[in-house]
Amino acid sequence: MTRINIILLILLLSGSGIVLAIDGSDMIKATPVLKTQRTWIGQDIVYPEGQAEMSGVVIEMAPGGETGWHKHPVPSVGYVIEGQLEVHFKNGDVKKLNAGEAAAEAVDVWHNGVNVGEGPVKLVVFYVGTANSQLTEREDSE
Repeated sequence: MTRINIILLILLLSGSGIVLAIDGSDMIKATPVLKTQRTWIGQDIVYPEGQAEMSGVVIEMAPGGETGWHKHPVPSVGYVIEGQLEVHFKNGDVKKLNAGEAAAEAVDVWHNGVNVGEGPVKLVVFYVGTANSQLTEREDSE
């Protein structure tokens, strides 16, 4: 992951205040990628009760690869660094993300990510949970 991608991801999670604080520098370009109060399926974002813990994971998928059906019990933000990702929901809805796009993921809703491009998908997901909380639940674990 490049230094600029890391900076963008930090800005993504920090809100627009930092973007405004560093805006105007000739050495830094800050491009907001997401600011929302709802997930991409319209749910209000609610932080879990308890000691906060943030986690980040880089996920890489080969062409045609799938995540398998899973859900997240805590709010999360995904940012596609490379490739094309489709996210399928049990109700038949499909959302698409391309490189450079971000989404506040659905909470407690079953979904399956599919790499629909010809190259790999690389995305980073940040979770806002509580200390030692489960971040992802696989369908086959129920």
